[in-house]
Amino acid sequence: MNSELVVDVKASEISIALLEDKRLVELQQEGREEQFAVGNIYLGKVKKIMPGLNAAFVDVGYGKDAFLHYLDLGSNFNTLSNFCAQVLKDRKKAPAIQKTKQFPEIEKNGAIVDLLTPGQEILVQIAKEPISTKGPRLTAEVSIAGRFLVLIPFSDKVSVSQKIKTEKERIRLKQLVQSIKPKGFGVIIRTVAEEKKVAELDNELRLLVKRWDETVANIQRSKGVSLILEEISRTGGIIRDLFNSDFKHIHINDPAVFTEVSDYVEMIAPERKDIVKLYKKEQPIFDAFRITKQIKAALGKAVSFKNGAYLIIEQTEALHVIDVNSGNRSKAGNGQEENAFEVNLAAADEIARQLRLRDMGGIIVVDFIDMHEAEHRQKLYERMREAMSQDRARHNILPLSKFGLLQITRQRVRPAAHADIEETCPTCFGKGHIRSSILFTDQLENKIDYLVNKLKVTEFVLHIHPYVDAYISKGLFSIKWKWKRRFGRNCKIIASERLGFLQYKFHDKKGNEIDLQEEVEKIS
Repeated sequence: MNSELVVDVKASEISIALLEDKRLVELQQEGREEQFAVGNIYLGKVKKIMPGLNAAFVDVGYGKDAFLHYLDLGSNFNTLSNFCAQVLKDRKKAPAIQKTKQFPEIEKNGAIVDLLTPGQEILVQIAKEPISTKGPRLTAEVSIAGRFLVLIPFSDKVSVSQKIKTEKERIRLKQLVQSIKPKGFGVIIRTVAEEKKVAELDNELRLLVKRWDETVANIQRSKGVSLILEEISRTGGIIRDLFNSDFKHIHINDPAVFTEVSDYVEMIAPERKDIVKLYKKEQPIFDAFRITKQIKAALGKAVSFKNGAYLIIEQTEALHVIDVNSGNRSKAGNGQEENAFEVNLAAADEIARQLRLRDMGGIIVVDFIDMHEAEHRQKLYERMREAMSQDRARHNILPLSKFGLLQITRQRVRPAAHADIEETCPTCFGKGHIRSSILFTDQLENKIDYLVNKLKVTEFVLHIHPYVDAYISKGLFSIKWKWKRRFGRNCKIIASERLGFLQYKFHDKKGNEIDLQEEVEKIS
């Protein structure tokens, strides 16, 4: 399998697309100023104890208080809490973790009122990002993730990923890590550590311990509720979690992010640092790799997948519902049962892709086309399990019910991806009346004139639909050529598949959007 990562860096957000054999399978978008990402560590303050829920609400600086359940405190909460209190008390000299007093583990069925009090400062980590109207979900079992290992302070256990099946390799890794890990730390050995040498694991372990030392130093410098340790960028996190021999290229359109990712890849796999490429063309990077078109086709309510068959995907507050339809698809000579079976198998592959692509979580109910043969239902269930075997999120799949429904639960740690693929008319905004389309280029020319001569912005980029770009570029002395001659060479015009037919966007040289709609309407 040929895997590629395409990173689109804009002034306000970063979009990351994972392609497998040129097919979009994962899409993640995050704001450049995004906070409260999974893995961030905060010094929080307990605001309210909820004995009935056996939980507490904690202030971590978000608009809504974050939720911390007793079961998420971690067995070594008493030791962590005491260590944090010592660090806050003596901000000049932090106690060494190896010399920290170990307190007894908390009871599995204990009460949170016995451990927390309102106003108490505690160290917590984001386990789930804010979703819908809910604040972040927290854990007090702090961990620092690397590519091969996960470091857990105040623990002493070494555990191995269950996905490493070879018993001999599991024993080797466990003995190896036990021999190199420092006292006072536990370690989880990740799947990608399989067959790795001691030097690689030791090097990463040292880096993770160094990050823990940074965490302690930041606690000492903290003043009330604050971010203590930020998880590496989502781009780096995806590379850390996904990077393997299948990765052929990582394309990035921003020099700063390119340097960051290049340095990270060089650190974890020096022999493969050349796969990171800086994209320099004017055409939007997602358009160049045919990602924009795939987003438009795959993230709507109705998703076509094979010979006229399609899915209908609905989201409610409680669950996601997916309905499989054969559409106008039929094969002469095949009975209804065979046709239903074939459509359902293809649907299983597309559904597995959709779950990853949209990052759908919680409960998912799939209504497959009815099949009467038990053998077909069993094969469909096995196909669904196989198709989701590449999914990194924890999930559970139940066999088809007698009503033909398949139920899936999938880990949800961040909001599901959403893309609005319906285009509202950018000229009339849904009113139904627009100026003549033939006058659109005149309208654009007026706006460029206003931008250059009234606002004195001489360096900018105008994004327009590819059809409009083709129209203004035709001929030796094209409209585009005339505009550049009149307004200067710093007037760049780029086709973008994201825009509607008569839609346009101006950006300054830093990539910030310039809104000309209201200003030009006033003077027209």
